[in-house]
Amino acid sequence: MSSEKTLVYLILGSSGSGRRAVIADLIEDGLSESDRPAVLLSKAEKESPVDAKLPNLTRWQWTGEFIEAALPPEATHVFFITDGQSSPVDQIEVFKAWLEAQGGEIARVVCVVNCQLVEKNPPLLAWYDACVHFSDVVLLNHREGVANKWLSDFQEHFKSQYMPALFELVKGDRVKNPGLILEPEARRMSHVFDAEQDWIFTDADGEEIEEDEETEGDEEVEAKPEEDPYFARLNGGRRAKEIPDVKKFLPATD
Repeated sequence: MSSEKTLVYLILGSSGSGRRAVIADLIEDGLSESDRPAVLLSKAEKESPVDAKLPNLTRWQWTGEFIEAALPPEATHVFFITDGQSSPVDQIEVFKAWLEAQGGEIARVVCVVNCQLVEKNPPLLAWYDACVHFSDVVLLNHREGVANKWLSDFQEHFKSQYMPALFELVKGDRVKNPGLILEPEARRMSHVFDAEQDWIFTDADGEEIEEDEETEGDEEVEAKPEEDPYFARLNGGRRAKEIPDVKKFLPATD
């Protein structure tokens, strides 16, 4: 990975999941003194006492089609915290273009899970399905009072789908090995941030074929970039894979 580019960590999760406190710990214990971290926080997130612990904190704004922000100059590691009351899929789609325009390099995508919230609201599992699909690391936070069986079932739900993401527990806003969490190694299911684009080849009937598969005569073969299943849209413009509106499940104070 090039040392000339700013490493950017994309932080997913709902508002109130403790993302800022976890990031403050990762920065304090996971980076060296020579590193120059900075945090970009969505303007939609309310102020928190934890903000004082976040180095070089600035706010970014999402206009729907564009992200209004710039990578902090001189920063070596930037933690981009998403709007935890909006669709992670919509934000990631815009974030990808923004990151490329800024010349940054994705280090890892980290999802912080509010276990208490998901246990009480089973429909949110589909929301976290999307988050985990894009994530390299999943941090299980706010586990107080959550049944052990639920925690096991939650993790098994993803293991049964062979999700490669690393699952770790958070206790007191801390993880056991911050360096492991920040290691810039891809473990995500999604290929959205891959340097090399995968292509899909189809024959004249629209059937998917292998790149080197022979076709009859002069049959036309179409090649197009692989589209992430969560980015795909139907003819009417709606997402092919819809997820719940997380804001409906958040406490009124969030």
